[in-house]
Formats: sequence, structure tokens, C-alpha cells
Amino acid sequence: MEKLKVGYQGEHGTFSEIAVHHYYKNEEIETKSYKNFIDILNDLESGVLDTALLPVENSTTGIIYRTYDLLAIRDVFAIGEQNVRIQENLIGIVGAKVEDIKEVYSHPEALGQCQGFFNQHPTMKSIPYQDTAKSVEFIKECNDPKKGALASYLAAEYYDCPILMKNVNDNELNTTRFLCVCKGERVVPNANKISMYFVVNHQPGTLYEVIKIFAENHINMLKLESRPIQGRLFEYCFYIDFDGSIENPVVQDVIAQVKGLCVEMKCLGSYRKSMEE
Repeated sequence: MEKLKVGYQGEHGTFSEIAVHHYYKNEEIETKSYKNFIDILNDLESGVLDTALLPVENSTTGIIYRTYDLLAIRDVFAIGEQNVRIQENLIGIVGAKVEDIKEVYSHPEALGQCQGFFNQHPTMKSIPYQDTAKSVEFIKECNDPKKGALASYLAAEYYDCPILMKNVNDNELNTTRFLCVCKGERVVPNANKISMYFVVNHQPGTLYEVIKIFAENHINMLKLESRPIQGRLFEYCFYIDFDGSIENPVVQDVIAQVKGLCVEMKCLGSYRKSMEE
């Protein structure tokens, strides 16, 4: 049987790769890393990939808009969810000590999740870099004990660099939520969560009318996020998560009612909630 081809963003050792292996634990898969989400989605739509794990939300820094904005306009659909506990570690080169570090490299979102650490170490300067794992590769190539990186234990192992301090992120429960996406819409057995994108007329009460439909049908809304619409001044689209499955007749009726009130609407996925953190 041919192995599933699964894509993720970033170098070997990123939390996206960890998400892939958590989601497909005990399954034989073939993974492929990418530099950006556009290339992942292009390969999904062309059939090069079967699925991909994309980060959509972090418990500290919030929704990852660039992912959601792409899901709204591409022919992909979420069929699964994976929560991954994010533990950013201060990594240095062999022989380096914490007091040696003056520059710390990592992805901007990782740096943003560790502001308390930098407040406690004012002599360390945070420097944005391509991604967490790539930052470890960079400091190893530099071979400078003054340079450190924030990344996963897997990146430290892969590049054979020591962890100088473990779990330096502000929130001990810091978690990133990933969606497993495939090409086109697919029904998933036992799905219990739905993600949706919609746009309503820019008029008073239109958003309320949408929310009222969920309330009247006793469907629990898990999240509602607004996002500026590109090319329109102070007009917004909305991303919503709610309990349910697209196979449920009540949910199907709710989606039909909501669609009738919207200028644009797309179901981004129907999947089972992640049970792992």
C-alpha cells in the first residue's frame, strides 16, 4: 500500500513536524517540508500531497490569520485537528552557557510567546528568523557561544545542540492548534467540530442574525473571530468554530440558513476535536 504523502511548513525539527507525527502516530507516512503555505496548498490541490498539517491558532498569541485567509480561498478542507504543546527551549552551541547568550534567534511567533523570558534576561536581544528549527541550524553554523535559538527538543536533537534552558515560554500550557487538510470536501466519521468562513452585509444587525440561528438551534459556538477584508475599507469577514458534523441534518439546516444571510460563506472543515495536548 502506498504511503500517505503529508506536508508541513518549516525545516526538520519544527513543531509542525511534531504535529504531523502526533496526528499520524503508528501510521507509515511520507513527509515533505515546505518553506511556505502557498507551496503546500498548491501541491495539495495538484495531488502531489494527500494531506498537510497547518497551524491555525496558538493559545498565547491567538489565531494565525495567514493560514485562515488561505483556507478561505483555496480548494482544501479540514478533516482533522491536532493540538501540540509548545515548549520553546533556549538552545546554544556545544560549550555555551546561558550567561554567554546575547542574541536569540527564532520565528517571530516563538519570540512573541517568550516575552517574560526576555524581560528576565535584558542582555539578550531577540532576533526574528525564518523558523524555529532553521534558527538552530544558523547558530550551529555560526559556532558563536553568544548566539542562541528558541526551538523544540527535536530541533536540538537533530542539530546536536544542547538545551540550555527548557520551556522558557510565558504560558506553561502554551499550545498550537493544527488542522489536517486535504483537497476538496470530505465527510469524516464521528466528526464533532466545524470551522466556517463567512461575510455578511456591512449593515447593523447582520452578524446578530447569524449568531441567533446558532442559538435558536442550540448549537454551541466555540469561537468567533473577525478579520479585515483586503481591498475593502473597515469591512470584515468572520471565522467561526462550532460543535457539530456536516452529516447532522440540524447542522445542515443551520448552514443553509446562515448561507442565506451571507454575501460569502464557505465551510472550512468538519472534523473530530483533538484529544491531545
